[in-house]
Amino acid sequence: MQGPAVFLAQFLRDQEPFSTLDGISRWFAGFGYKGLQIPAWDGRVIDLDQAATSRAYCDDYRGKLAGIGLAVTELAGYLQGQVLAVHPAYAAGFSVFHPPGLEGNARTEWATAELKKCIRASAHMGLRNIPTLSGGFAWHLAYPWPQRPPGLIDEAFKELARRWLPLLDLARDHGCVFGYELHPGSDLFDGATFELFLEHTGNHPAACINYDPSHLLLQQLNYLQFIELYGQRISGFHVKDAEFRPSGRVGVYGGYQPWTKRAGRFRSLGDGQVDFKPVFTLLAEAGYDGWAVMEWDCCVKSPEQGAAEGAPFIARHIIETTTVAFDDFAGGRSDPQANRRMLGLE
Repeated sequence: MQGPAVFLAQFLRDQEPFSTLDGISRWFAGFGYKGLQIPAWDGRVIDLDQAATSRAYCDDYRGKLAGIGLAVTELAGYLQGQVLAVHPAYAAGFSVFHPPGLEGNARTEWATAELKKCIRASAHMGLRNIPTLSGGFAWHLAYPWPQRPPGLIDEAFKELARRWLPLLDLARDHGCVFGYELHPGSDLFDGATFELFLEHTGNHPAACINYDPSHLLLQQLNYLQFIELYGQRISGFHVKDAEFRPSGRVGVYGGYQPWTKRAGRFRSLGDGQVDFKPVFTLLAEAGYDGWAVMEWDCCVKSPEQGAAEGAPFIARHIIETTTVAFDDFAGGRSDPQANRRMLGLE
């Protein structure tokens, strides 16, 4: 596993050193980060049009970061993915994710084009994983009341697959995958919905997972067993913490409360309830060799403190997987005859 790295989106703001790639990169390098996950929609840190069409631009981009000891881990397409498929009830809320005035097919066409740029830019930079959200049509139906008529969810996933399949094919052809972050508000939000998506996309090899235990913990899902079930599909890893503190007043649904008063809250690394030691162990056992990327969200701690604490936290947890067995000293060379004698067969 590689790291520590950081997702820039939550730290960017119109104030130095957070408003330019050079400024924010040097700031994070000073804390010991080795990689940056770039929000591909933010013109302050990347020109996606140039990156998608010019390998020279990408080489220069990577070279400048390498000069301060940083690598590009991924180009993230979260906002573009979320608005590839939008139920009308959420159109106004998600309107900040795309240029003004786009609706219906125009919005879908824009998102498709932007995700294609993410694929081509990632290929130019030699990157594999493209973290994203699936978007969707059925999130408002997550709780089965009113009763869902037969075929309703199947229809939603048919349309979701229809929109994603050309992008998945293009990603595969460019040596890339989409790492879907399983997230409330999208139709892919847990293991069961990811399996539904695989069924409707023919188990597409480019349909993968950007693993984030915080979202799974807030759903009260077993985030450790999740790795055992889907480890071979995990293409990215957000190191993000959370806590769930139900009371007699609020639970999983949050009671429309602000973040500080919800039962489920995102926390800075080490301040929540995610048990990261087994997370890193299970990912290592699953053969995950991508980046460990801090995504920082916290309703209590400042981003400056969260950033400073994040790099050493991740570095402490990364496991250098062994190439030898600890008990090799007590073993011997393979001898079929000796093996048979030990079994009482000779």
